[in-house]
Amino acid sequence: MRNPTTGILLKLGSVALFTAMAAILKGTAAAVPAGEQMFFRSLFGIPVILVWLALRGELATGLHTANPMSHAYRGIVGSISMGCTFAGLGLLPFPEATALGYAMPLMIVIFAAMFLNERVGVFRLSMVALGLAGVLIVLSPRLSVGVGDVSASQSLGAVLALTGASFGALAQIFISRMVLTEKPSAVVFWFLATSTVLSLVTLPFGWRVPDAGTAALLVAAGVMGGAAQIMLTSSYRFADASLVAPFDYASMLLAMAIGWFVFAEPTSGRMLAGAAVIIAAGVAIILRERQLGINRARRAETPR
Repeated sequence: MRNPTTGILLKLGSVALFTAMAAILKGTAAAVPAGEQMFFRSLFGIPVILVWLALRGELATGLHTANPMSHAYRGIVGSISMGCTFAGLGLLPFPEATALGYAMPLMIVIFAAMFLNERVGVFRLSMVALGLAGVLIVLSPRLSVGVGDVSASQSLGAVLALTGASFGALAQIFISRMVLTEKPSAVVFWFLATSTVLSLVTLPFGWRVPDAGTAALLVAAGVMGGAAQIMLTSSYRFADASLVAPFDYASMLLAMAIGWFVFAEPTSGRMLAGAAVIIAAGVAIILRERQLGINRARRAETPR
């Protein structure tokens, strides 16, 4: 049953949980490395997905896959994205890491043209160029290591954040093909299973036994991530993707508040300006695609 209000509320709930999860991961970055964070995020997201499927009566069928190798490829690409994103979170101010993550929808447009042969018109290309200009505005303070208070670790964090966004966009390209034959629940479950296993590859690079408080936070991050994924998936059952997608950018407001009150990270005017440009470009693409979809539907309904 379509219910736009419910869809929007679910999307906002998923955004809030994902942002809170990211804040926990940033807060625990000094205690455990990114690979270990990925392990907790993935492993403890799995039970949430299984309980959800059980409550829906889909446990027996929801994990079936017709193409196991597609999950393996998506899992590898998605795990690289997750690891880079988590590592970037530990090195950058929270609002800045969030803003750089907005590069992912822009990269999806580019990759869709490259790998899916999708036609990308002048408008979308222009908005992608505008969004990438916004990314450069956000990045500009990190491009001169040693100048002012710019450190090598912050510059590395920016590179990792953008790498995570790029691989995340590539993962979405895989998913756009997979959903033609695979259930969304299977896509989510097998990704978490794959990333749990792949995170163990980082064991030799300095995993640490977390104290009880840190372990509890990491488990909470995994549960939050699983719950957020369910809410995100459910939001598209109640409302069109083009309606709920712009609410992704609510994470910027949450990130600014968390950065200020939790991590004592003031938001610079340059970062805000860059984020505004990226968000404007992303929303313009979403609204344009929504209008094109409405126009196509009207033409289809017109008697011939």
